[in-house]
Amino acid sequence: MNGLKVGQVDDIDFIDTPEKRGQLVVKFSMDNDIEFSKSSIVKIYSPNPLSGSNLAIIPSYDGEHAVSGDYLKGEIESSLFTSIGEKLDPIQTKMENVIVSADTLFQRINNVLDKKTSESIKRSVKGLELTIIYIRKTLGSVNTMLDSSSVSFKETLENTKLITGNLTKITDTLANSNIGDIMRKAEMTLTSVNSLLDGIDKGKGSIGKFVNDDAMYTNLTNVSKELEELLREMKLNPKRFVHFSLFGKRAKSYNAENNKNNQTNK
Repeated sequence: MNGLKVGQVDDIDFIDTPEKRGQLVVKFSMDNDIEFSKSSIVKIYSPNPLSGSNLAIIPSYDGEHAVSGDYLKGEIESSLFTSIGEKLDPIQTKMENVIVSADTLFQRINNVLDKKTSESIKRSVKGLELTIIYIRKTLGSVNTMLDSSSVSFKETLENTKLITGNLTKITDTLANSNIGDIMRKAEMTLTSVNSLLDGIDKGKGSIGKFVNDDAMYTNLTNVSKELEELLREMKLNPKRFVHFSLFGKRAKSYNAENNKNNQTNK
């Protein structure tokens, strides 16, 4: 009690009463000059991990004093190994569950990775390796092509710059030119042409009369026809129009029927 040895353990046995069956009762004796109440607690503890268990009295001085033959309440203080064991027990349970789950998982993996599947995986890995080699060769070819085409790219860019410069000059020229005046003049010209065509359509002026006067067309047609007949007569009977007779021979008169049939006058 309070670190001082005041007695010793005499006996340890099971309790006889049925309601407390399985529990232990510890009988101990101690010096008669130590006083404490019946509400004191007797605790089992281990001073160090290598020694046996001891009894420690946690004294209480309230109430009736304890005498020989009384029963005190007992407790067990957790030792280092006991506390470690209590903490390791749930961890051990979890570890066992994890190991069982891992074993089941490995069995399933072994079932999946049979000989046929392993060979298929090996072929896939080999095919992936060949694909990577082809990709490297392709990238090398692309780099070579880009290096050989870099000069052409530069020339193309220079030509593009020249084209854009020329386009800029053209746009500047168009912007500085008086497009508005040009459009107004063109509009005035078109207006004049429309007025002229409108006048011709209405029969104004010589051209309008020529285009729209049916009588003039008829007269011109008749004149053309008569002129055609005159030329045909001159071809068939030239002597009628040109006569060089010394004796003054009289010219033959015009014969419309013979002219129509392309015959000479006899």
